[in-house]
Amino acid sequence: MHHPLALQSRLTRAALALALVLCVAVLDGWQRPPVPAAAEAVFPGSMATANTAAGMDPSRLKPVASGSIPMPAGALAAHASSLLPMPEAHPAALLAFWFAGDRESAPNVQIAASQFDRATQTWQPARYVVNRHVMGQALGFGVRRLGNPVAWLDASNRVHLFVVATGWGGWAASRVLHLVQSGPENRLSELSFAPVRVLPLSWLWNTSYLVRNAPLPLADGGMVLPAHFEIGSKFPVALRFDGSGEFLGMVRLSSRTHLLQPTLLPQTPRHWIALMRDTRPEGRITAVQTLDGGQHWSDLPDLAETNPDAAVVGLGLAAGHSVLVHNTSPHSRELLDLSASSDGLHWSRLQALAHGGEGDEYSYPALAWADQSLWVSYTDHRRSISWRRFAAADKGAP
Repeated sequence: MHHPLALQSRLTRAALALALVLCVAVLDGWQRPPVPAAAEAVFPGSMATANTAAGMDPSRLKPVASGSIPMPAGALAAHASSLLPMPEAHPAALLAFWFAGDRESAPNVQIAASQFDRATQTWQPARYVVNRHVMGQALGFGVRRLGNPVAWLDASNRVHLFVVATGWGGWAASRVLHLVQSGPENRLSELSFAPVRVLPLSWLWNTSYLVRNAPLPLADGGMVLPAHFEIGSKFPVALRFDGSGEFLGMVRLSSRTHLLQPTLLPQTPRHWIALMRDTRPEGRITAVQTLDGGQHWSDLPDLAETNPDAAVVGLGLAAGHSVLVHNTSPHSRELLDLSASSDGLHWSRLQALAHGGEGDEYSYPALAWADQSLWVSYTDHRRSISWRRFAAADKGAP
């Protein structure tokens, strides 16, 4: 027989636990960013001529150049690159950002950048553009790690940089820093950044949200930034920004809890597909879609493509033409390939980007369209950033 005081104690603890759960739910609902209105995506060639848009057919793309992006002096490791196409009048076709230092999470890791010069057709010497100590002083709290920079050009051609940063704790305790170009010039030699804020994504000190892949540009000049929540439950979200970089809201993309690092591929202005990394054993590339410009999302069946718990990146070039870079070995990152699709769900191999053997790693790819070319970058053995350029073959060419 239960003692009345013991029973009362258990009931009290149960009531307190229930009250705590309710408080957390109320806090989460109160602090959760609003779901933004529907939007229309734009393709990279939406303003191009018909002939240029025809050149975006992935089956016509052939490799024209490749190499390694220069590293900052003394850097021994590199990871997680991001590519940013620049306007036609800019000296550079692309800016590239990544994190570099002695090793991942080392105290000297900073965000590095380089640009591909249009005049010389070469990557310029890299320089550091974000320092964790400087950012920590500006924000008023300590920053222990920096990683996963994602770049975006707003409607005024200012460069915004979204960077994963941690205090105490690992990557799962990260927050997303929103930085913006602090001077009038966005050339590499002049580029510097000032913090806007930590993105307000949850009441729990905005922790455990991370970014990885490039934003989806919108017809109104704004963008949708894919992100994910990582601690315990792992799920993808989409963050909306207006043309000046003002944060407008967030929507969860899936009810599943094993999905990371979404990449957004428009099929039409309002029909978008998100493909994701799968953390399960024997994983597959996972998919969700929206039919109303990002307001509502639904889960789709897993793709036929295997996923060894590795980042994927996709790009919708034009209606009916999408490309994907992904690791195609089921249990490792030793194979990295470029694939094409007409619907974003069924893929065929186009090019082998990097094929190694046991122990090799080619990972965390990035994609961009600039100067009538498809550009790919990826981490090469965690030591450098490799790149490839593909352009459309002339008509009649083999």
